[in-house]
Order: sequence, then C-alpha cells, then structure tokens
Amino acid sequence: MIAQRSYAVEPWTVRETSLNLDVLSQSESVFALSNGHVGWRGNLDEGEPHGLPGSYLNGVHEVHPLPYAEAGYGYPESGQTVINVTNGKVLRLLVDDEPFDPRYGRLVSHERTLDLRRGVLTRVCEWTSPAGTTVRVRSTRLVSLTQRAVAAVAYEVEPVGRPARVVIQSELVANESLPDPDGDPRQARVLKSPLEPEEHFAAGHRLRLVHRTRHSGLRVAVAADHVVTGPERTTTSSESNVDVARLTVTSVLEPGQRLRVEKLVGHGWSANRSRPAMSDQAEAALAAAAHSGWPGLLAEQRAYLDDFWARADVEVDGDEEIQQAVRFALFHVLQAGARAEGRAIPAKGLTGSGYDGHAFWDTETFVLPLLTYISPDAVAEALRWRQSTLPAARERAAQLGLRGAAFPWRTIEGSEGSAYWPAGTAAFHVNADIADAVTRYVTATGDTDFARDTGVELLVETARLWRSLGHHDHHGVFHINGVTGPDEYSAIADDNTYTNLMARENLLAAADAVERYPEQAARLGADDEESAAWRDAARAVHLPYNAELGVHEQHAGFTRYQRWDFEGTRPEQYPLMLHFPYFDLYRKQVVKQADLVLAMYTCHTHFDEEHIARNFAYYEPLTVRDSSLSACVQAVVAAQAGHLRLAHDYTAEAALMDLEDLEHNTRDGLHIASLAGTWLALVAGFGGMRREGGTLRFAPRLPEKISRLAFTLQLLDRRLHVEIAPDKATYTLLSGGPLTLHHHGTPVTVRPDDPAVRDVPSPAYRPAPEQPPHRTPTVR
Repeated sequence: MIAQRSYAVEPWTVRETSLNLDVLSQSESVFALSNGHVGWRGNLDEGEPHGLPGSYLNGVHEVHPLPYAEAGYGYPESGQTVINVTNGKVLRLLVDDEPFDPRYGRLVSHERTLDLRRGVLTRVCEWTSPAGTTVRVRSTRLVSLTQRAVAAVAYEVEPVGRPARVVIQSELVANESLPDPDGDPRQARVLKSPLEPEEHFAAGHRLRLVHRTRHSGLRVAVAADHVVTGPERTTTSSESNVDVARLTVTSVLEPGQRLRVEKLVGHGWSANRSRPAMSDQAEAALAAAAHSGWPGLLAEQRAYLDDFWARADVEVDGDEEIQQAVRFALFHVLQAGARAEGRAIPAKGLTGSGYDGHAFWDTETFVLPLLTYISPDAVAEALRWRQSTLPAARERAAQLGLRGAAFPWRTIEGSEGSAYWPAGTAAFHVNADIADAVTRYVTATGDTDFARDTGVELLVETARLWRSLGHHDHHGVFHINGVTGPDEYSAIADDNTYTNLMARENLLAAADAVERYPEQAARLGADDEESAAWRDAARAVHLPYNAELGVHEQHAGFTRYQRWDFEGTRPEQYPLMLHFPYFDLYRKQVVKQADLVLAMYTCHTHFDEEHIARNFAYYEPLTVRDSSLSACVQAVVAAQAGHLRLAHDYTAEAALMDLEDLEHNTRDGLHIASLAGTWLALVAGFGGMRREGGTLRFAPRLPEKISRLAFTLQLLDRRLHVEIAPDKATYTLLSGGPLTLHHHGTPVTVRPDDPAVRDVPSPAYRPAPEQPPHRTPTVR
C-alpha cells in the first residue's frame, strides 16, 4: 500500500524521487512500458530487488486445469494464465566485484521518470558500494510504438571520485522465480517454469533464446543485440545456456569516463511457426531496430507521441493531480492497445499478471469508447480479435443450449476461462457490450469496410444469443432471466435493466445490419424473418420499475430485497467479497459497482432527467465501489444529475486509482478500465458528451474547483476541439467539413474557421445523495 504520495505532481511526467522498496511492486506497474504487443514492467534494470518480474507478449499464456469439487455439465475444463516470458531488460552491474543492489551499501540518490511525451522511462541514481566505491548510473528504456516487436535500453555507468572496475552483464532470462499469491483472487495463478527450452545462442554481442510453453504449445523467441561504448581495453564475452544468455562487458573507468551499453531486444511468438522461423523473426526485429539505431528509436517514439497528443490530450485547469492523472491514463491506455493488432486488450494491459492477464467486458465498455475518438484503428483491431474468437463463442453458446455466440466473461484466447458460474457464464451482457462497441466505432468512423466484413457477423451472432436466451410471456413482453449484470453482487437475476437495454440496442443494430448488408447476412443465414423477430423482441423488452418508489429496478424485485447492514460493516471489511459469502451478498440490496447507473449512461435515451436524478439518489447509498469500474460511471451520472462536486470527487478516485494505489492491488498491474474511465468522467461527465445515432450531444458543466476543461475528438474524418469554461463552451473544428452537434439540447453547426460559442446553464439544485458509511469518496 502507498501510504503517501509517491510521485511528484507534474503535468507531463510521473517522477519518483527516491526508491521505496515497500512499494516496489506498485511502482513497477506505474512505470511499465508496452505497446500492446510487448510489455515490460518497470523493474529495476539490474533485476533485483523486484516485486513482480514481468515481461509479457500479448496472447502468450499457459493453460491449466480448473479444479471442481464436483463435475458439472458446461463447466470450463481449463483456464488460461498469462506467463512471464523471457526477460530482455536485465543489465546487472558489478562495481569492484560488488553487485549493485540498493539494499546494500548506500543509495545516495535515486530518481525515475516516466516521460509521457517522449514515451521513455529514465533513471538516474548514485550508489556507494559497501567497499566505498561510488558510481552514477543513468538508464533510458523504451518499448517501441512504431516497431511492435522491439524494446530497448541504454545503460550508462560513471565512477564518482575514484576509479572503478565495472562489469555489466546484459542478459536474457527465462523462467524467473515469481512470488507466491497472497490469497487475493484478483491475483494470477503462479505457474512454475512454464517455458521449455528449445534453443540458446550467444556470439559476439548477439544473444537469443527460444522456448515453448509446456501445454499451450506456444513458441517464444527473444533476441538481443548490443552497442558497447567505453574506454580502451573494454572487453566483452558472451555465453548461453537453456534459460540464460549473457553478454559480459568489463572495463576500468576513471572519474569522468563512462561505460555505455545500448541494448536492442526483439520478440516473437507463434502457435504455428517452427523454431527456425521464430529465431528468424526475432532476428529480423533486431535488424529493423538496428537500422533505426538508438537515436532513431527515440525520434520515432517522440514523433508517434507528438501525433497522439495532438489528437488526444485533455487539459484540466484547477486540479493539477487530475491533469497529471488523465495524461498518465491516456498514455497507458494507448500502450495497452496501440499495437495489440489482432489480440485482446487485457484488464491490466501488459503491466502485470493480475486477473491472469484476462480480457473482460471492461475493454468494450470502458476502454474502446475512449479509443474510438482518439485512436480508432486500435478499436477496429480489438473487435477483429473478438471476431476471430467467434468459433469458440459459437461452441460455448451451443454447449449452453443457445443460438449464436456466447462470448466469455474472461479469456485470453477466446474460450471461457472462468470457473465461477454466476459471475461468469451468466454475465451475458458482454455480448451486448461488444455489439455496442461495433456500433459506436462504425458511427464514429464511417468505416463501411469494417461494418461489412466484421460488424455484421458480430452483430448477428450476438443478437441470436439474446433471442434464444430471452422469451416472450403470455402478454408478449420479452424477458431475459437468470443473468448477472455489471453488479457482481447480484447474480442469476431476472430482467437486469442494463442487460435488457443493451440487448435491445444489440437486437436493433443487428436488424439494421441485416437490412444494410443483405449479402453478408445471407452468408450467415440471417433473413428478414429472423431480423423481424429481433425487432419484435427489442420493442417488447421488459424494464423493471417500482412505481411506489418512482425508480427503475436494477433487476426485477431488487428494491424488495433487504438492505445490506452497512452500519454493521467495518471499514476494513471492504471489499465485501473478501469478507462475506456471496450467498449473503446476492440476497441483499448492496451494489458492488454501477449497474443501473451505468445503464443510464450507456442507454441514456431511455431515461428522462427526473428519473436519472431519482435513480441516482436511490442507488448511491447502496453502491460500495468494490470495483475500480464504478467511480468513473458514478462521476458521469453525478455530473448529469447536477452533483458536480461529487462528480469531481469520483473523477479523482478513478484518476488516482493507481497513482495512489486506492485498492491496494496496483502491484498486480494497472487498472486500465479505470484509467480510461478518467477520460469518460471528464468528457462524458463534465463535458456531458453522449452519442445519439450519428450525432454527438454535449451538456457541459464544470465543478467549482475546475476552471477549464479542453479535449479533442476525432469523428468522421473531422477533428473537433471542445473547450469548456464555467460560463461558456467553445466548439472548434480543427480539420474536416462542417459538423452539427447538440449543446444542451440545441443543434449547433460548427464550421472551419468559425468556432461556435455557447453559454453554459447552471444545473438545477438537488440535495446531495448519501453514500454507504465508510464509502464516501475523498473530497477534493
């Protein structure tokens, strides 16, 4: 747990000015670098000490049996766990035969900086060995956003005060020892030595290891090349064995002299390619990196990020912590998906092994809305990955006696990886979340090729599931029973409002797609009769409502449940799932994370302003936020309901989830969806942005402590800049033709070189809602 702020508050960097070994695991997550394909945790260059070693390749996993006390039909038989692949970032340092280790000798100074504009992690430290020799170490690390298989480190040593004999050991290391889990179910399963050796090589300055996973049969190749610069008589030697390849660089340095090693690392993996082909793939990545060279890689990284920030930056005046945090969030969400290219975007990205490296509905509901408007190509790739897993989803649906596709609650390679039935298989809303992401992407980009080649198939197969899962009663009302909605403290419920509304949109979108693309629909066997049945079901979807209370129910009967004993629950008993049986949670009015409140955001056209206010006031005292996915949604709807101070508090909670380790599990990896939720809280909350068909609607309002908010969106080949002050909003087209949007319900047409300026009305006064005891967010 981070007991105090560990990082300086700066607009474009995250800086750690001293090394605190008590929070080493958390800082390794915060300082992680990735590009969606390769991920390196922010471990110290020398490899030790470490909290959780981590080098990841997106999609590389091992399978393991899922144990059950009793067998049951439909239970997944095996799970998937992300594995720590060959570590290419290790550069061990010995000074006069003493290993550089901050736990020994004296660490004079130590500073690490994550530079969000340059996309690098830098480190400067000074250490005095137990024998009294002092050296200064500088390193810069990057995972390339332009060359997806490449990562690199520049490592430099300089003696201070007197000469030193310096040895740098640059290594590739496989099957590193990992710490045992501490019992938190959100942590990863530890698999011992998952990589079997197939090839090891060391010659000159070049190293290579090739391994294969024992059970999933994935082949992994990692290679390294080096540029060594030092005084005369600097020597090198190399060696390798099955799990370690090493280049040793030795020199005697006078004060003022430096020994520098630039290390380029190439990665590759495949389920199908041969060992020689994988070796060649890693070597080819190295060749491309060497062609750029270290200065070229730095320049490419900066150019990529300059372009990214021009279209993605969010400016927040009045809250420096949120300003830093939203840029930190944007950077890490970019890293999670930029070069995933046909792979999932996991809940932790590639920053740690939490949740076994699985992808959930988090991606489509929280991450892809952000990427749609700042980096849409990443969205198309993420949804194509979903399309590639349709065979497994169809098989799962058939196993459950359903039509279409049943996408997994958690997975790496497409099959269901959850052994827990109520919170897993019954969370069918993931189907509608995927469909919603498809519709949003196509609407925002106009990508008809994607709509035809990918969108139709995803929409049709997800719609088929809803029509077979639900049923019409004798009044013709359509019900979807026995499901788990976003709130995982309510399972196997009837007519979950979020699920029903999202399924409705899914059914209508699929029917529209069949009409728009008849040739593709015919190949899928979807005809007018089937799409008419989807429209009938959508029109008849049941929405549970308690007329006496004047609120929508989270699911049928929810408001009749006994309320949870909040007064009798101690602060240390949160999260509830770690201290109380699910059986008790399922029978009470207690909400783990925004559910009905989330529906009011994603399906906003079904709720008027008065119901939004009443519903929010009803569910706020029941919502304990035991999930990092909740605060950002509560921020969005709190802002819409006029509770701007509360929305500010929730925005900060989402934004600072990892920088302040609010859930005490940042050690396992960052909360990518909560980071994306920071953008949602600002843009959809204080910006009031909603999508209605092909039109964007804005209803901006700022809390009193934020004096200005500005952000940029990409929409239909246009770039729109929105700037919000307390009394006015300005809409500016940076590129593209005229665009019509809505400002607080009024149409506004924005033209090039003609910004539209509109007044911001004050919100209606409503009493502030209460939160459960001990669960009020920190007041800004």
